[in-house]
Amino acid sequence: MAKFETQAINDEILEKLNLENRYNFLNTCVRPMVSSDEMSFLKQVEKFCLNYENSKNITHGPDEDIYEWISDFGKEGYISRAHKFEVLDLNYDPYELTAELMRALGLCFFDPQVLMMFGATILAINPLEAHHENIPVRIGALRDVVTGNSPGCILITEPERGSDATHQLTTCEEQSDGNFLLNGDKIFNTNAPKSKWAVAYATAEKNVGSKMAQFLIDTSWDGWNCKRVYIPWAPKLYIGSEKLENLRVPKEYVLGGIGKGRDHLFEGLVVERIMIATQNICEAWNSIVHAGIYSNMRKQFDQPIMRFQGVGMLLAELFARTQTITYGLLKFCVDYDKLAEKYGGEHSIPPNISRTLVAIASQFKYACADLSKNVCYEAGNLMGGAGLCDNTLMHDLINISRIQEIVGGSRQIQLYIIANALSSVFKTL
Repeated sequence: MAKFETQAINDEILEKLNLENRYNFLNTCVRPMVSSDEMSFLKQVEKFCLNYENSKNITHGPDEDIYEWISDFGKEGYISRAHKFEVLDLNYDPYELTAELMRALGLCFFDPQVLMMFGATILAINPLEAHHENIPVRIGALRDVVTGNSPGCILITEPERGSDATHQLTTCEEQSDGNFLLNGDKIFNTNAPKSKWAVAYATAEKNVGSKMAQFLIDTSWDGWNCKRVYIPWAPKLYIGSEKLENLRVPKEYVLGGIGKGRDHLFEGLVVERIMIATQNICEAWNSIVHAGIYSNMRKQFDQPIMRFQGVGMLLAELFARTQTITYGLLKFCVDYDKLAEKYGGEHSIPPNISRTLVAIASQFKYACADLSKNVCYEAGNLMGGAGLCDNTLMHDLINISRIQEIVGGSRQIQLYIIANALSSVFKTL
């Protein structure tokens, strides 16, 4: 498939911007920050992506269907490393948040929209991993989404309920046999039109968070109606608008009954927001590497534009900001992994510690989304027209970074959480 419509970057620079060179640039930058085991896993992911791109003749052009690749990545264990998945006999090593950061770096450089597609699948994986209760249908669904038999999605947001996730309008009516009927509308759910499995939230009484429940849905069931919402910033992703009409959910598919949904929603906030922050930091690195290679090769007035203060100093600033926030994010991931190991799993971390971690996760989600938005734009700007045309992944990075402050809870919601945390600190005085 055609990589671009018209070549606008000369052959020498375009070749230097290939995936292998960008990986080498990245590795040189992050090697001082990571352990030898972490570096080894990053290179393992990179090697797979390089071989996959070459063997499949992937160009990252506009006509490629990224959903066709999910099974190949799933077989290698690269959709999620958040858990070991012992219940599936996968026993991933490494796993946990630090491994997730390494996995995300490798995948983002390969294709940022692929990383976001996997990120949305992880939102379905996490509640299934936490609440499968060894029930066969749940184990089967978990295996499907972890190993790439199907992407997954999560249904929280509604046309009239965006960041206000606890005042749902979608209803669940319990039947005498323990099954449920779901009715309502959901929207902006990444992967939904392509997913076999969805994790959905509904409530026994509209606008009452304490009566929320959590369900696993097979999208082949009657009552599931889904259309694509096209988001131009992420043109290869399939984002859904769903109408649930008397959708019958058998009792073995109820992950959390009435009264448990809100707790299930909140229990995954730390990991899920850190994963979004991880995606954002990876986008920033990918942009810096593009601009770093380009500005050292593109000449103006017979010298590389990197030597001009307007380019070199700005790129140095972007690099410094990204490097320091990466250090902080990596430290959080390492410490969180230690806490999970100490207490026997992320869901066993004591509530007083978890509450603190929720606020910190919101800080990283806010800071990394803001970083991605600014770094991707400024790096593209340093490249001039080369950073905006379709010859490289820079246009994807600039586009996808535009929506990161909305994904997973808007910027305003994150700041609201952070402000509440500051108020709680004051109350301790």
